[in-house]
Amino acid sequence: MSQKLFVSNKDESVRMFDNNFMDFFSRVHFSIPLLIYIPVILFLLYQSLFTYHLSIFYITTLFFCGALVWTFVEYFMHRFVFHYEPSSELGKRLHFMSHGVHHDYPNDSLRLVMPPAISVPLAFVFYWLFSFLFADIGVLRTFFAGFMAGYLTYDMMHYATHHSNFKNPLFRMLKKHHMKHHYGDPDHGYGVSSKLWDFLFRSDFPK
Repeated sequence: MSQKLFVSNKDESVRMFDNNFMDFFSRVHFSIPLLIYIPVILFLLYQSLFTYHLSIFYITTLFFCGALVWTFVEYFMHRFVFHYEPSSELGKRLHFMSHGVHHDYPNDSLRLVMPPAISVPLAFVFYWLFSFLFADIGVLRTFFAGFMAGYLTYDMMHYATHHSNFKNPLFRMLKKHHMKHHYGDPDHGYGVSSKLWDFLFRSDFPK
């Protein structure tokens, strides 16, 4: 297991950029993804029903399939992208900016959801990739609405696990899972909104 020294548990962080403009946009309030993506999700679902005339059952199935695929993408990116430790100085710098800063300052409330400068271009990339899987535009957009809803759930869950005290047993379990990743064993427990893929790929915490 990699050794980790946690720098701060306060709601604070370090600058990422010397440039004030760039550093400002490296921080984001948790409400911003909600304001951006909820209207898009609702618009795509409106199109599914009234433009492409898909059935409620078909819309629901595609929506939840999209959300499920997001949980896998979340797991894969967290485990193999965010926790990849490069050897070059540039690579280390990029690693710190993408995820290392979060492990050093895990309770910084302005660095718990993905900045739109990153999430919006990624959304277009994933939409483009899914377009090769779904030839029907209505199916594609319904699936993608679920995918974005999954992403939004992840962002909100990530913020909440660091700044909320849950009463619900499921949410308490997810919070405990993520806190153990931060404070006990960063080489296990990569799921944030779900433990499914940790279970399937045997990356859950050893008993």
